[in-house]
Amino acid sequence: MATIQIRTEIPGPRSRALMARREAAIPRGPANAIPVFAARAEGGVIEDVDGNHYIDFAGGIGCLNIGHRSPRVLSAIKDQLDKYLHLCFAVTPYEGYVAVAEKLNTLAPGSFAKKTILLNSGAEAIENAVKIARAYTKRPAVICFEDAFHGRTLLTMSLTSKTHPYKAGFQPFASDIYRIPYAYPYRNTPGTSSAEFAFHLEDAFKRSVAPESVAAVIAEPVLGEGGFVVPPRDYFKLLQSICRKHGILFIADEIQSGFARTGKWFASEHFGIEPDLITMAKSLGGGMPIAAVTGRAEIMDAPGPGSLGGTYCGHPLSCAAALAAIETIEKDGLLGRSTAIGEHFERRARGWQKKWSLIGDVRGLGGMCAMELVRDRETREPADSETKEIARHCYEHGLVLITAGTFNNVIRILVPLVVTNEQLDEGLDVIESGLANVTERRQAALSHA
Repeated sequence: MATIQIRTEIPGPRSRALMARREAAIPRGPANAIPVFAARAEGGVIEDVDGNHYIDFAGGIGCLNIGHRSPRVLSAIKDQLDKYLHLCFAVTPYEGYVAVAEKLNTLAPGSFAKKTILLNSGAEAIENAVKIARAYTKRPAVICFEDAFHGRTLLTMSLTSKTHPYKAGFQPFASDIYRIPYAYPYRNTPGTSSAEFAFHLEDAFKRSVAPESVAAVIAEPVLGEGGFVVPPRDYFKLLQSICRKHGILFIADEIQSGFARTGKWFASEHFGIEPDLITMAKSLGGGMPIAAVTGRAEIMDAPGPGSLGGTYCGHPLSCAAALAAIETIEKDGLLGRSTAIGEHFERRARGWQKKWSLIGDVRGLGGMCAMELVRDRETREPADSETKEIARHCYEHGLVLITAGTFNNVIRILVPLVVTNEQLDEGLDVIESGLANVTERRQAALSHA
């Protein structure tokens, strides 16, 4: 699968047949980014059921930093299958769970003693982090941010900012959730300082909720679904300082930004902060479902025995995969590779930005990078339909990518870090052709208006 082949009709007949079956059997709620069905995948490439090959810039929405079917992960899963498949850690504990917790306690930022609980998904990690924070502080309220995404369960949907498609029609939401603006440099008033951004937290204590009622502030160090927004480097230090002044815990949601995505194990490291609790999932499992909350030992111990857990939490296969995924990042130099991918993307995207006014902003940390598209650089009107057009052009020309942003106008890069240089450039060439195609259409439409 190393060579990208010429694609046939997209979607092909087998994909169309499967889509008909899908529409008859599955409700419309679970959406699909592209109308083709995967048959197999390896490294940074996906093959569909019609034999077409695609470079993968989506990575299972950030779950495949180490690539599809990573050899170490496959080997670890096969070895575990020969031992046992499922036991339930709450009944019969096993070493794999302990080993993953020990490793995460070492990797997470902070020079203090830590403990870790394993879970199934990112949403579960967020839910449990909030439970732990409330148990420790004996306070009910949680402060979150505009443009944030934390999940689709009742509590995490309440913490999530974007209305459509995540929240509309699903009211009422969980109580004692308060929202403040995020430091979004491109869409905030030019020249706004980090201190002014952080002031929104202090302001909330006067307008919305008393600080002594707040258990935690939860934030993504780099916004994920919100558009890969990178705040100023001193922003989170200021926020954490305010939290500590009021005895409020700081929770870093590293579900999408962790495990080498930004060129470090955790994006928090770029900002020089030591979160009280960190949530993680996605690429922790190398393609297998697993999540975790890691935090200060005394905080993690606040809930009593039996109050945390679940039937499949820390599943043996997922634990084996997680240890292999971490080993792959360490031994294959994927932190450095992530940084190199980000630098290469930025060089090309800056060139496109000079050429096409459609690109309003280029941003990111390491391999977690993006472009925000606008119809007018002065007004910064979001180019949502144009972004959708480019995404369609990409899959029709052999590139899988996904969009993001509160205004649906961000193209984000989540390419597996094992992608070859040739595959990376081929994928970027497809994006470039999509930008050119959409720009030409816009200019033609304007000339005929």
